[in-house]
Amino acid sequence: MESDKLYRVKKEDLPKLEELLNICFAHDPLYETLIPDPDVRKRLMPELFHCDMDEFYETCEIFADSEELNSVLVVSDETESYNLFHFLLTEAKATLQNDLYLIKEDPSFHTFYNFIKGGDYLNSSWTQQLHQTKRLHIIYLAVHPRMQHHGMAAMLMDEAIRYAQEHGMMISLETHNEKNLEFYKKFQFKEYGILKKNFKSETILSDPGISVRVCFTKRGICYMMYNTQKRGPVISEISASEYFVEASIRRDCVLNTLSNTLFNPCSIPCSTPR
Repeated sequence: MESDKLYRVKKEDLPKLEELLNICFAHDPLYETLIPDPDVRKRLMPELFHCDMDEFYETCEIFADSEELNSVLVVSDETESYNLFHFLLTEAKATLQNDLYLIKEDPSFHTFYNFIKGGDYLNSSWTQQLHQTKRLHIIYLAVHPRMQHHGMAAMLMDEAIRYAQEHGMMISLETHNEKNLEFYKKFQFKEYGILKKNFKSETILSDPGISVRVCFTKRGICYMMYNTQKRGPVISEISASEYFVEASIRRDCVLNTLSNTLFNPCSIPCSTPR
């Protein structure tokens, strides 16, 4: 992706962006579900965002509103050529570092297990079912709380859509916060599917002389969305949501069902994205 309007983030900007993401996602439903212990979450999230920024700086495009870095847009342009060996090496390094942080901050392996169980929330493998090589995937779109409601998020999204329109590309993204749906739908995004999964968690309720361990279940949720800039039907009108009601059911069967019933080769360009 290219933009004359946005600031292209430099290597030396990454620490400030890590701080920005840590602030913006401090109460994100995804991280509160995967990392239920607030103390572990407080220690772990800056380390996870450090891994993300190091990886995405090498494999994606990172933009901000300006050098002040009040917002961030991370996109993966699937039309751009890339060095496969470098891509896989960078991804493997980030995965290893990420896992080490998970174990270091929570030696009980509870958080580590949650991240394994929540793998479908943490990758964009669902986009393979879109059968689009000309696609722009939005990984992060975040604005500092003090700068929200000033049109900054809209400006970032407008630039992504402009680039996609000029190049005839589809845009895809995920959000784990239901409050974001209205914003994306204003830009003509549609829900492709909803991924839900239950996570067991526990907390300790304490009163003077009493300590009670309470187990409960939290439901993680991921909304998968797309926006096509191409003319004509791209995706069948059949809703994918019904196939993604519970991610704990046989996922391979779900994806095969989607491939056989949702995608008609006559209505979708036959191509395989990376």
